[in-house]
Amino acid sequence: MEQVSSYREQVIQSVSRHPLMSKTGLQERLFAHNFTKLVYPQIWEDPKVDMQALDIQPDDNLVCIASGGCNVLSYMTKEPANITALDLSPAHIALNKLKLAGVRHSPNYRTFFDFFGTGDNPSNINIYEVYYKPNLDAQTIRYWESRHGLTKRKIDMFTNGFYQNGVLGRFIKAVHIFAKLNGVDLQEFIDCRNLDEQKRYYKLHVEPMFDGKFIKFMTNRKLSLFGLGIPPQQYEELASAANGDMLAVLKERTRALMCDFPLSENYFAWQAFNRGYKDDSTGPLPPYLQFKNVRTLKSAKTNVEYQNKTFTSYLKSQKDRSKNGYVLLDAQDWMTKDQLEELWQEINRTAAPGARVIFRTAGIPSILEGRVSDNILSNWHYHAEQSEQLTKQDRSAIYGGFHLYECKG
Repeated sequence: MEQVSSYREQVIQSVSRHPLMSKTGLQERLFAHNFTKLVYPQIWEDPKVDMQALDIQPDDNLVCIASGGCNVLSYMTKEPANITALDLSPAHIALNKLKLAGVRHSPNYRTFFDFFGTGDNPSNINIYEVYYKPNLDAQTIRYWESRHGLTKRKIDMFTNGFYQNGVLGRFIKAVHIFAKLNGVDLQEFIDCRNLDEQKRYYKLHVEPMFDGKFIKFMTNRKLSLFGLGIPPQQYEELASAANGDMLAVLKERTRALMCDFPLSENYFAWQAFNRGYKDDSTGPLPPYLQFKNVRTLKSAKTNVEYQNKTFTSYLKSQKDRSKNGYVLLDAQDWMTKDQLEELWQEINRTAAPGARVIFRTAGIPSILEGRVSDNILSNWHYHAEQSEQLTKQDRSAIYGGFHLYECKG
C-alpha cells in the first residue's frame, strides 16, 4: 500500500494545479486516485503512425510512456536496441510486463492471441501459470494475483473479457448502456461492410444522440471524461478545438472514428463498438498482435525495461545525447509551463542528433510554442506538414493533433 500511495502522490503532483479544497482541486485528486488503477487495457494512440514518425533504426534508444503497452511491443517489431517505458500507474507497468512475457514465452500464436487478443478464455489462467508467471518478477505477480472485486484476482480479468475492464473499459460499457436506453445497439456498427454503410449508421443512429439534453449536460462536466483518461486541465485543451464547445469536439471525434477509416482497418473502432477485437484474429489488430510479427517479436534482441517514474525524473539520470526517440503521448497537456520547460531541458540535453519527439494534443496546435523557451525550441525542427498528415492517419481519431519534432544536432 505504501508503494501505491507514493505513486498516487506522484500523479497528484503531475496533475494538480489548484488547492485541494477547491472544486477543480478535488477533481484533480479524484483523477489521481483513478490513475493508479488500470486505466487503459489498450493504448489509444496509433502505433502505425508513431513508427512512421519515429523512423526507428536498429541502434535506436527510445523512451516512451508505457500506458497500455501496445505501443512498446509494436515498436519492438522494428527491433530498436533499447526501449525504456515509463508510467506512474503500477497497473500499467504490471500490464506491460505481462504482455512482454506473453510475447517472449507463449508457445504459439494461438495461445498468445487467446490471452491478449480475446482475453476471455477460462484456460488463460493455465496459460498464465505455466508460461507467464515463471517469467515475471515478484511485484508483478503480486499485482496480478491481488484481489479484484470480492472473490476474483486481477489475472481473472483475462478469463471474462479483459478489454471490458479498466477505467476506459467501464466507460465504454457505460456508453453502450446509454445508447441502448436510447434504442441504439452500438455493437451493430461492426456489421457495416464499407465506409458508406459506416457513415449511414453514424448519421441515422449516433449523431442524433448528441442532440439529447443528457449528453449536453454530461459533456459540460469535467468528471464525465475521467473515463477517457482526461484530467480537468486537459478538458480545457480538448474544448479549445471548437472554441470551448465540448459537445462539438466529441461529436466530431466520434464521427472521425466511425466514418474516416474502414472497419476492416481500424481496431480502435472494434474496441469502441465491439468492446474487443474480432475473436478469430482475422480482424484489424495492433502490430504486436498480428501473426506476421510474432516471429520477429519472439526473436527480437531489443532490451525493454519498465520504470514507475516521470519522464523528467528518468531523463535526469541519463547521459547527454543518449536518446534517439521520445514518445510523450498526450502527457504534456497535463503540464504547467514550468513542468514543460523542465521536461524539455532534459529532452534537449539527452537528445542525440536527429532524435525525434512525438506527442499528441487534445487541442489542434502544438502546445510548445510560447510555453517552452525559444533557446530550447531553436534546437528543434517542427515537421508541420508531416504532423498534419499523420494526424489525419491516426485511426484512434480522438486527438486534435499529432506532432513531430526533430533535433537539429
